[in-house]
Amino acid sequence: MRTSIYRYFTPFVTITSAALLLTACGSGSGGQDGTDASGVAAKNAEAPTADVVSGVRKDEAAAKLLPAGTTRLTVAISVGGTPPGTTYLADGKTLTGQDVDFTKAVARALGIELKVEQASFDAILPALDSGKYDFGASNFGVTDERRKTIDFVTYVNDGQGFATRKDSKLSKITDLRQLCGLNIATNAGTTFEATLEQNKHLCTDAGKKAYEVQTYAEPGAIWPSLQQGRSDIVMSTINGLRYAVAHQDGLKFLNEYHRLDVGFAFKKGTKLAPAFQAAVNKLLSDGTYDKILKKWGTTGSAIKESRISPPELKN
Repeated sequence: MRTSIYRYFTPFVTITSAALLLTACGSGSGGQDGTDASGVAAKNAEAPTADVVSGVRKDEAAAKLLPAGTTRLTVAISVGGTPPGTTYLADGKTLTGQDVDFTKAVARALGIELKVEQASFDAILPALDSGKYDFGASNFGVTDERRKTIDFVTYVNDGQGFATRKDSKLSKITDLRQLCGLNIATNAGTTFEATLEQNKHLCTDAGKKAYEVQTYAEPGAIWPSLQQGRSDIVMSTINGLRYAVAHQDGLKFLNEYHRLDVGFAFKKGTKLAPAFQAAVNKLLSDGTYDKILKKWGTTGSAIKESRISPPELKN
């Protein structure tokens, strides 16, 4: 089950949801871990609230790159978990997060209105081809596999990492065979799930018990699973893990595993990409870009320039 909440906003208006209580994507519950939007907001009450976007002005050069007649676009955003990912402010209505700030800033630079739809992370990319959404903004990592069907415009560099409980004996994970026999929690439909599933054979090839991949549609469900011992380790975004560890007791960040460029996601062959690329580069040049990263504590994810569907980073 998925409930979509619609809200229009111009580049001058805060993104909000249409109601305090939202149905969680795919679960039928009220939000992460069965809580409603207010409950999620309460957990993230300390999310930064600095306005780093309202000063962005329309960039005529970037706007001219939009297809003729483009004045409004539909964006899909996955809501849940903890900052810098998309969540709610304490009012239980206003969406906030790094992706939200970048989306609003680009909209202002292009002088367009946006229609925001909330969707589960794993539902967004498949829906782009049908035209249901014009683009997605949910920390989508750029991979060679995804580039076969999706176009990207990059705006940060994030990637894959690991975290666990402080009392765990696990240390830096450099080889997935270190995870053999363990339960690994991650989000459904992500590069993390794909990486883990594709490499399960490493354990069995070595004569060891394969690790178990535990996927969750709701990002917030991962941490209780770890803290209550149902999972041994979490694989997720580097920035998300660092934030979670800094704001929750009993956790430790292990290490970065694989860096990836992150971008706005579009239907393959989109004509929107050049305009979005120009808008991101404008944010880079006018100082807005740095303000957004500093707000969310993600300055280590800065890029030098936006690119359209670059090859997957190899590291």
